[in-house]
Amino acid sequence: MPSSPEDTAESVEPLDSLVLHATDNGVSWITLNRPEAMNAVTWDQRERVIALLAEASADPAVRAVVLTATGRGFCAGADLRGAPATGARVPGDVARTIRLGAQRLIAAVLDCEKPVIAAVNGTAAGIGAHLAFACDLVLAAESAKFIEVFVRRGLVPDGGGAYLLPRLIGPQRAKELMFFGDSLPAAAAERLGLVNRVVPDEELAATARAWAQRLAEGPTRAIALTKQLVNASLDTDRTTAFAAEANAQEINMTTQDANEGVASFVERRTPKFRGL
Repeated sequence: MPSSPEDTAESVEPLDSLVLHATDNGVSWITLNRPEAMNAVTWDQRERVIALLAEASADPAVRAVVLTATGRGFCAGADLRGAPATGARVPGDVARTIRLGAQRLIAAVLDCEKPVIAAVNGTAAGIGAHLAFACDLVLAAESAKFIEVFVRRGLVPDGGGAYLLPRLIGPQRAKELMFFGDSLPAAAAERLGLVNRVVPDEELAATARAWAQRLAEGPTRAIALTKQLVNASLDTDRTTAFAAEANAQEINMTTQDANEGVASFVERRTPKFRGL
């Protein structure tokens, strides 16, 4: 039950208006839509995003995902006001909340079987920054910024931050961002390797659409297997990684797209991948 008048007002707003969703030409567009709150994500929104990512994985018609937001903020962090009511806190509650909440959201992006593009339109702070960094490709508007805000609140980074950042930019850079909590402009994030490309604000949506369409026209299963290999390689040794690579190629060679790719090469024509 809501615990305040503000929560009551928020709860009557349809969830599908707070997380917009549309599928267009094989691309699933997931858009956070609480611009007045800088898209701080609620419990209900988080569950909807997780569900939409799972649906994208299972739907053969979806071949790429774009995660973005409306207004000036991509995601200002977690807004827990919409979480289910609980009684007095006992040891284990916080860890359980993080495991079942922020960590599930980040895992849903990492485990999605389709490539996920973050189109970061504005401020990405806390779990919002980690949501972007978990994506396979990150596009950022020039006005976007990333903030490891946890230290400003006396908190430990959660939502996979201490897992993601060292793997993306190394431990020293990760510690700098997390120890100080400074705002990192999009251009600086690109130089560090946290962002693939920075574009003018007005070009963000079009660039995301173009990238997503390229992915949607690619060999979907091969891309999914490649995503799995790259993600797993960060936590494994060479022998295991090489074995996984060989097994992935074995699986991939059973797909129609792999056969089409080889045939198109032999026949000297452009391949027509179907995602199968």
